Amino acid sequence: MDYSNFISLLLEGNPRAAARLITFVENNFEAAEEIINSIYEYTGNAYILGITGAPGTGKSTFISTLTKRYVDQGKKIGIICVDPTSPLTGGALLGDRIRMKQNFSLNNVFIRSMANRGQLGGLARATEDAIKILDAYGCDIIIIETVGVGQSEVDIFKSAETVVVLLVPGLGDDIQAIKAGIMEITDIFVVNKMDLPGTDKKVAEIEQMLEFRKSYKYESKDFKDKFAKINQWTPEITKVNSKTGENFDKLLGLIENHKSFLEESGVISNYMKNRIKSETIEILKYKLTKKVEKLIHSDEKIEQYIEKAIKKSLDPYSMADLIIKMLGLEK
Repeated sequence: MDYSNFISLLLEGNPRAAARLITFVENNFEAAEEIINSIYEYTGNAYILGITGAPGTGKSTFISTLTKRYVDQGKKIGIICVDPTSPLTGGALLGDRIRMKQNFSLNNVFIRSMANRGQLGGLARATEDAIKILDAYGCDIIIIETVGVGQSEVDIFKSAETVVVLLVPGLGDDIQAIKAGIMEITDIFVVNKMDLPGTDKKVAEIEQMLEFRKSYKYESKDFKDKFAKINQWTPEITKVNSKTGENFDKLLGLIENHKSFLEESGVISNYMKNRIKSETIEILKYKLTKKVEKLIHSDEKIEQYIEKAIKKSLDPYSMADLIIKMLGLEK
């Protein structure tokens, strides 16, 4: 299929073209490869903001209010909401986009729900490609909202430049705030629904955990290289009311402070390198998996290996090494 017309319209700021191209990259890996190759030189201008948190923290209402503030500043916003997958259709299961209905009619806002297709880490395989499409579309800020399971949002670190984690008082999610993965990816903690009792207690709990984390020093050089921004940036904490917009001016200031920190400290360069490495690894995994699956289903020698494994004369690890040799990928 020729995607050139869609790409031309995308670069002119056509929202329908953006929607169609995201659909193409979601459903077809080969299409994604061709489309991203064509638009890659036009990417790298948007700032990527990750929003995550447990169910019930009010992420959709929070994003709606945040988006309105950015639009009032003249920003063009792209929103990618990664939802659980329908077991029947494979589509996005949740309908919580209705909470953002006041933003649907805004010309400078593009909202897209994407199914996570069973991906761990809370992000769909095509999320990175969708980010690039919205970047080329001309978005100043791209907001990613992950599946709010409170367990596996750490993959958002690979895509977002600033990660915001939402918590609320009285939800019984205290343990969520102290999980190592969540603590390590967070740049700004936001206690939402600040009108509820227990807000200050929640802020104090987060501060205590941040102090606790400071007492640890990371010895692994690889860990330091991969998570350089963790060691240099102390996460900020603020409380907001998403319904009234209270304290959102402060939040916008904190996001801007973190953006300035990334640029001025040079950490942004390290972030970009690791993001490209991570994305390349995911693409290689997909391509190599397809190649191996094709080999396993078509090569007679593989059948012989399987028979040996059944008879216990060959173990799966040794069989994998033999397949690697067949692919010419020896260690």
